[in-house]
Amino acid sequence: MSQDLHGKKILLGLTGGIAAYKTAFLCRELVKSGADVRVVMTLGAQAFITPLTFQALSGNPVHTELLDDSAEAGMGHIELAKWPDLIVIAPATANFIAKYAQGIADDLLSTLLLATIVPVAIVPAMNQAMWKNPLTQKNLNDLRQLFSHRLAIFGPAVGEQACGDVGLGRMLESHEIKKLVSDHFNASKPEQRLLNKTIVITAGPTQEAIDPVRYISNHSSGKMGYSLARSCQSQGAHVILISGPTHIETPVGVDKKNVISALDMYESTLSEIDKQVDVFIACAAVADYRPLTIGDKKIKKSNDAAESISIELKQNPDIVAAVANHKYKPFTVGFAAETDSVIQYAQGKLKAKGLDMIIANDVSKVGIGFNSDLNEVSLITKDNIIELPCQSKDLIADKIIEQVILALK
Repeated sequence: MSQDLHGKKILLGLTGGIAAYKTAFLCRELVKSGADVRVVMTLGAQAFITPLTFQALSGNPVHTELLDDSAEAGMGHIELAKWPDLIVIAPATANFIAKYAQGIADDLLSTLLLATIVPVAIVPAMNQAMWKNPLTQKNLNDLRQLFSHRLAIFGPAVGEQACGDVGLGRMLESHEIKKLVSDHFNASKPEQRLLNKTIVITAGPTQEAIDPVRYISNHSSGKMGYSLARSCQSQGAHVILISGPTHIETPVGVDKKNVISALDMYESTLSEIDKQVDVFIACAAVADYRPLTIGDKKIKKSNDAAESISIELKQNPDIVAAVANHKYKPFTVGFAAETDSVIQYAQGKLKAKGLDMIIANDVSKVGIGFNSDLNEVSLITKDNIIELPCQSKDLIADKIIEQVILALK
């Protein structure tokens, strides 16, 4: 096995989840790759796998107690906090993530995280419903914002879970985690490849007013666009996110511009393109039409009102086509959300609008696309089609941006 981690000091933290058995394989792979591994286990982790296992695999004593009589002055957590080059928490349960986000220090592992300044990688593992819970997502977003310079989140993956559920929340496999750890120490890691690039991304729905209280919109959550913004920013780009109304926190370091209607988004986008950007990604679900007239007062229903009313609609400008035909045209990526003949319609849009790349997905499929954390897409260029199977939108975003980077070379 490659010794690509030779001399690296890695502290492996385990919390109380069934996925702890995978961490035994991870520990073995890290040691075989040349790393010096020390293990810290919470009480919950010890209910799933014994410290003796990790002592044998790491070749070092396993730490479980906050106050260690064998450590200098009994302050083992301070020594451990200063020792590693990287701390990897695998598995990281929803409970532990919540404690970390709140600064709770009631055991050795949570205490040393408060006392350290070294990079930390969290490897989530939990039931799919716990992962989707807004509280869990808020805790993760809080951690990203607080420690953006030294925090990584590895996963989770989609798959069958110990409880029988299938979804996002499964811990990555040991070889996947080991690769990400190796990437962390690689000086030429891919997130540096968009340095000095400016990328404009549209995201979310638009709202087309009917009167002061009603509007026409769609089911877009904005998650895909925000994931793309996070991915670009993490790789060094200056990201301008032009977003319709969403409830998603802005990724750290991203320059967000809020808009409401398709016309707002069109004007904001063209204003940025005029400044000559490198890449434009049209991920927003922009309304194709808007009401021709907008009532200045709420349209009321009277007792003698007709059973139906008509609203005359006017076509909105095509934002991505306007960018693709701009005198300062950047590398232009479109999205095609279809319900049938997905590839054929997407290829037609790619050609007709003059795009460099289009991402097509079937929004009729249950469990992916609109309002989901998962997606399944086809990445289409003039010469190629790459299928990206069902996985988290964060992972889909990373793979799309990887292809954009390759195309920019």
